[in-house]
Amino acid sequence: MRELVHAAARRARTAAATLAVTTRADKDAALHAMADALVAGTASIVAANDVDVRLAREAGTGENVVDRLRLDADRVAAFAQGLRDVAALPDPVGEVVRGSTLPNGLRMQQVRVPMGVIGMIYEGRPNVTADAAAICLKAGSAVLLRGSSSAARSNAAIIEIMREALAATGLPVDAIQQVPADDRSSATHLMQARGLVDLVIPRGGAGLIQAVVEQSTVPVIETGVGNCHVYVDADADLDMALDIVLNAKTHRTSVCNAAESLLVHQAVADTFVPRVVAALHEAGVTVHGDATFVGAHHDVVPATDDDYAAEYLSLDISARVVASIDEAVEHIRRFSSGHTEAIVTSSLASSTRFTTGVDSAAVMVNASTRFTDGGELGFGAEIGISTQKLHARGPMGLTEMTTTTFVVTGDGHVR
Repeated sequence: MRELVHAAARRARTAAATLAVTTRADKDAALHAMADALVAGTASIVAANDVDVRLAREAGTGENVVDRLRLDADRVAAFAQGLRDVAALPDPVGEVVRGSTLPNGLRMQQVRVPMGVIGMIYEGRPNVTADAAAICLKAGSAVLLRGSSSAARSNAAIIEIMREALAATGLPVDAIQQVPADDRSSATHLMQARGLVDLVIPRGGAGLIQAVVEQSTVPVIETGVGNCHVYVDADADLDMALDIVLNAKTHRTSVCNAAESLLVHQAVADTFVPRVVAALHEAGVTVHGDATFVGAHHDVVPATDDDYAAEYLSLDISARVVASIDEAVEHIRRFSSGHTEAIVTSSLASSTRFTTGVDSAAVMVNASTRFTDGGELGFGAEIGISTQKLHARGPMGLTEMTTTTFVVTGDGHVR
């Protein structure tokens, strides 16, 4: 298996060298061809996915995880459109980040260049297969896609269609390759292919991400889990707050930008807590709350620290009343995974205190946590949400999949 993975990486390096000098027009043409081919191949993709979904259910997989795995014609059309959206974005390769003429006459430019070969290790979510391929291709890099065995048939169908489209446009098919998922060691060989792979990005549950961070010898961008908070301030519009909480929690529970924790300022607790508990209960959400929340409804479950730290990915939410915005910030800094936090308030002072006080990749003011998404923020598709602080943080699009080179031009300069 090691040689199989390394052989794929060597082919990817050859393809990456071609992509590095491919024009934007040719990359965009390939992306449009891939998008058209995915739509045309919807029936075969959905048929392969039906098998993956059936086997997952037979294995006792939870419905929230099955929802991540499931594809239908609308979801295929959505990620195909994501490829077209990426094609419409400016090409980051060649962008001058900064430049100047030095006192000695040397001309310095820091220029964006492709990363090279990127390895993706991810669970479920076959849409990631198309998103990652599109972003890496537009950013001039080859990608090795190691999805989970649960989505192997779906991923294989998507990759085969995209490779055929690449071949038809004249770009190297080995710019997109699937790493076998039927042997766990393939992930290890991918993340330890230092010198062949330039970057590894894990996307999935906490266990997967931690394993890659601890075992990889290739540099890693960590995409973290999402224990996202909504804080309802003393100066909040409570109708707005109710809409935001319900959307953030119930719009789609199986995603990392869904809200998992609710904090309410004590000044509005008497009014808001009964309203929000009743609305969440009607939506099928189990609230794990403090004494105030427990007193608001007989179905509220007393919360523990484990609840406040949980990424439920289900119709569950932890909840607590806080005495001040500072207490809310302190709670979030203790329990948050650093993904997304939201404040609902009409106070500029409160929003400023909150946005500067929490330490997360994204902070929403009077908006749902569900907007932490590359597509929603105008990046086209995304390759993941980084919760680390080096190189990339938050939704990762084209720019985050590049590195830079310093180009220094002289006129016979010597030192």
